[in-house]
Formats: sequence, structure tokens, C-alpha cells
Amino acid sequence: MPETTAWRMPAEWTPHERTWMAWPSAGYALGEDEAEADVARRTWADVARAVARFEPVTTVVTGHDIHRCREYLGNDTAHPIDLVIADLDDAWMRDIGPTFVLSPQGRLGGVDWVFNGWGAQEWASWENDARVGALVADAAGAKTIPSPVVCEGGAIHVDGEGTVLLTETVQLDPGRNPDLTRADVEAELARTLGVDTFIWLPRGLTRDYDEFGTRGHVDICATFTEPGRVLLHWQEDPSHPDHEVSRELEAVLREARDSAGRPLDVVRLPAPTTLTDAEGPVDWSYVNHLVTNGGVVACTFEDPNDERALAILREVYPGREVVAVDARPLYDRGGGIHCITQQQPESA
Repeated sequence: MPETTAWRMPAEWTPHERTWMAWPSAGYALGEDEAEADVARRTWADVARAVARFEPVTTVVTGHDIHRCREYLGNDTAHPIDLVIADLDDAWMRDIGPTFVLSPQGRLGGVDWVFNGWGAQEWASWENDARVGALVADAAGAKTIPSPVVCEGGAIHVDGEGTVLLTETVQLDPGRNPDLTRADVEAELARTLGVDTFIWLPRGLTRDYDEFGTRGHVDICATFTEPGRVLLHWQEDPSHPDHEVSRELEAVLREARDSAGRPLDVVRLPAPTTLTDAEGPVDWSYVNHLVTNGGVVACTFEDPNDERALAILREVYPGREVVAVDARPLYDRGGGIHCITQQQPESA
């Protein structure tokens, strides 16, 4: 078992200081024309404003886009939305930003993973985004913790008590970490996140292996809602390729034990009834939500299963207000609400 260190990543449901985002100013997320760019900006703004109902938000934005960003975000939210100026390639803060951790004394740290465009994808650029982790950690007043491992925030989920969910096809991706073994990855996550129990899922959702996918991010498949309980994307329709993926992941999760030795309570979160779009089988997922201070910002899709999913989220996060945002423009661009946000925990 890898030796853990003092740093530990808190669970997402613990109190936050703020949430970090990045503004779509260029790259794939912005789109190919002004109409697509407007949809992207409005959707990122909708998510930021939803989060700001519960906690402060800080958005990284390029200097040339600062006034337009402020126009879309507005200034009438319950909590402030602040701006930090920096160059960007794209706007997926979960992946380009730091993973925040705490010391036993409550000191804030930020793990600065290597970012290489989701495994050196041909369409991606990352010269600027590769610097965002350290920049955000510094702006947050965190101690930067450099890591030699290629990783993204969407590739990990923790329960805050020593257990992490991750996928083989991301962490052991030849485009990311061609020379690393499972043991190597586990040792680095133990050092940086304070985890000691690793639940390796064999793969992610099918669409995520297309040209603009991440090759299996876990935060679209499964997440902890409390220690000992996992919410699992559940494709009910046998005609969709994720029908088999869901069952494969469930089998692994039901055999797993967490850091405390508990079997996991696996809660099925049904996928939307929509099965395809113009590109093929969709990977729309309600799992890709953000837990905030007193709330949950959830993906919806104008789908008959929206209300089923929101009801389950209210049940597994009792006492939190669940706020829905139409996430179809995000998924059109390769991700969801969790993918464009990164929580900063409260620190001493």
C-alpha cells in the first residue's frame, strides 16, 4: 500500500472558499462562428451564475475578453464573481486548474499536474493552459505542489477519507503516462491527494473515446456522494453502447471496498432517454454535477429523465438546493458542468 503524506484532498461536499472557472475565449469550446461563441459564453455564464447563488466564483479570462466576460456574467449574483486575467487555450478549469488539497493544519495546497491536452490530442493546444494550474494556485494563496504525472481533475473523484475513483484508460494512457505503472500512479496520488485506496474502473463512457473526448474521465461515470456511497451513470437502453459499460462499472464498484473497508452502496443515476445526436451515441450524464455550499448545480438536457435525475440528486444530497442548467451546449463541446468548475476548499 502506498505511503500517504500530510496533504489530503477534501471531498467535494465539504465547505468551499470558492469555485474557479475559465472563460471560453478561444479554442474548441468557443466554437467556429459568432453564433456558437455566443452559446458557449451564455452557457458558461449560466453555470457561473448558478454557482454564485451558493458561493463566490473566480473566473480566469484573457485580457482581450474581460469586458465581454463581465457583460455575460452580470453583477447581480448573491455571491461575487471575480475575474483573474491570464492567457488561455480553452476553458475546462477542472482539467487545467490545480487540484486543491489541505494540510492537517488546514493550509491550502494546489496540485499542479502536467497538462498535455488530454493525452496530446491532435486538435488540442495547451501552451497557455499548462500554466494555469500554478497560476490559479498562486492566485488562491495556495502552496503549489508540482507533480510529474499527466492528470486532469476530471480523472479523479475522492471520498475525502482515503479512497479515489479513477480509470485505467486515462491514468495509464500512452498519450499521458506511457512509462507509468498502476503502482507508480498510486504512489503519486498517495503523495499528492493523501489517498490509500484506489478503485480502478476499466473504462469510461463510449463517446468519450471519440476525437474530442478525454479517453475515459471518471467524473462523467461515477462520483462519491458521501463515504461509502457512489452515484453511477446508468444507461437503461440496451441499444446504447453504454448499457454494457454501466454494467461493467457497476460490477467493479460492487466488488470494491473503500479505505474503511466498507462495501460501496451503488446508486444508479439513469441516463437521459436521448440516445444519439448528429455525431452518434451521446454521453449525456447527470453524474457530471458540482456540489457547492448548500447546493448542487446539475446538468439537464430537456429530457424526460431530467426530473428523475434531479429527484435522485435531492435524495443523495439532503438539505441542498438542486439547481439545473441546460448542459447540452457543454456536451456538444466535450464536457459538462463538473468539467468547467473546480472547487477550492475552505482553509485555515
